[in-house]
Amino acid sequence: MSDYKASLQDMNFVLHEVFGVADDWAVMPELQEMMDADTATAILEEAAKVTEGLIAPNARNADEQGVSYRDATVTTPDGYKEAFRQLAEGGWVGVTANPELGGMGLPKVISAQYEEMMCAADISFSLYSGLTAGAIIALDSHASDEIKQTYIPRMAAGEWTGTMCLTEPHAGTDLGIIRTKAEPQADGSFALSGTKIFITGGEHDLTDNIIHLVLAKLPDAPAGSKGISLFIVPKFLVNEDGSLGERNAVAAGSVEHKMGIHGSATCVMNFDGAKGWLVGEPNRGLAAMFTMMNYERLGVGIQGLGAAARSYGTALDYAKDRRQGRGAKATQDTSASADTLLVHGDIRRMLLTMKAFIEGGRAFSSYVGQQLDRAKYAPHAEEREAADKLVALLTPVAKAFMTDTGLEATIHGQQILGGHGYVREWGQEQWVRDCRIAQIYEGTNGIQALDLLGRKVAGSRGELLKPLLADIEKTLNEAGDNWSKEAAQLRAATEALVSVTEGILKQVPTDENIINSLAVEYLQLVGYVAYAYLWLRMALVAEASDSTDSFYTAKVKTARFYFAKLLPRIDGLVGALESGSESLYLHDEDDF
Repeated sequence: MSDYKASLQDMNFVLHEVFGVADDWAVMPELQEMMDADTATAILEEAAKVTEGLIAPNARNADEQGVSYRDATVTTPDGYKEAFRQLAEGGWVGVTANPELGGMGLPKVISAQYEEMMCAADISFSLYSGLTAGAIIALDSHASDEIKQTYIPRMAAGEWTGTMCLTEPHAGTDLGIIRTKAEPQADGSFALSGTKIFITGGEHDLTDNIIHLVLAKLPDAPAGSKGISLFIVPKFLVNEDGSLGERNAVAAGSVEHKMGIHGSATCVMNFDGAKGWLVGEPNRGLAAMFTMMNYERLGVGIQGLGAAARSYGTALDYAKDRRQGRGAKATQDTSASADTLLVHGDIRRMLLTMKAFIEGGRAFSSYVGQQLDRAKYAPHAEEREAADKLVALLTPVAKAFMTDTGLEATIHGQQILGGHGYVREWGQEQWVRDCRIAQIYEGTNGIQALDLLGRKVAGSRGELLKPLLADIEKTLNEAGDNWSKEAAQLRAATEALVSVTEGILKQVPTDENIINSLAVEYLQLVGYVAYAYLWLRMALVAEASDSTDSFYTAKVKTARFYFAKLLPRIDGLVGALESGSESLYLHDEDDF
């Protein structure tokens, strides 16, 4: 496994040259005093030092050692506890948390870069602070002032961590059928009883307290998802002076033995009359939890990006060093008995596919992050509303497309190493395993596709697509003759997306299976079109640069590759989308 090196030049290119985020900050009252381009660059440089030097070196051993469970306690891999302590002391756990409650209050577009570095360094380790950041967001948005003041400062400081407890043994995606109960108590608290599974960071030795956000049902709750409430349940109760009191009636029953992310404690959590407090309104817990989940879904997409970026670094180093066979005469190194892997077309195909998906994904996560910041901080209501619509549309795409392409990229990274990619000590197979879960948790990618096509596109009768289409049109109008071919491709792809969308919307009233049958291919189509838009946008900026740095010419070349080799994949997607739902429902149960 090669040493991790953060892609700072590309991050700064995307932030400042492509998206001009400092111009946004200059007109946002909450950010204009705190953020500018130089500050952002300095923050990312420090983040790179932390992730490269403190986090990444533990990843290989953590995968081999994993977590251990004994008598309801969990021990994390060697090095994790000290690394988390240093991370917390540097303020990195609360990077996006409210400054009034002890956080840094950084814009999401900056934290997205930090999250990529954390995931590329060690996905397992990143989950402990990542879930805490999400829990802080949910509490800050929905909890009472008393709860906020009691918990958020300690969580933002990394003294306590947070979890999200949703899934139960019989209830995964269908949270409406959860059985965890919350009984009101005379002191205003609630006694929670039930079992939750797949709880990341449910128990560990990194901090003195763990704060669980738990979905449960009140005794008089309506049936289904409209009867779910959200509660805060600490591992240790907190005294009035802020010190830790008695142990709460919540404990880890076991840890899961998983394909990947071995350093992350994935727990079965048993609540046996555990004391908790209501967060937000009764029976509105799912909506409150979605505040956290929407941020987490972008974060999970970034996990796919981070795994791909780490895999690419090792694959590229290997391809430059490994000598096997001969290339074409023009590329042969006559001073050696064989040429490097880089002369071979298939190796180049895989490396460039990785590079195009990674740099496209970095631009995409930054694009979504910028919209999240605009939705929160923009000074004008119409700008906030437009950004919010883009976030609603793109969040499921970020989660699903970035993890789908992330897994494809890590498999390419493994393949480039041949047999060495399949054995553990080189580390490439770890990134395949670690990335795989990202397509599953925080709502499977199939669920994300249903959200995109069903709730967002069909639910708005196509209106939510319009802000994205407007951004694409603006870039198409800026493309000169040198990019006429690629601009024509993007315009054709956009027109195909619009046509397919219109066709699906026409079938919705008469075909109850149409959304469920076409959602995955539809999300993939949106993803490839969005990446094409961003690649054209990046190429125009890079080509116009006065810099002689090869970074800019490489960016242009990678854009050409994306349009030539990856965007044409949409032709098959369009064909599948136009075929409708019939073929999926020809089979009876016995036919499978």
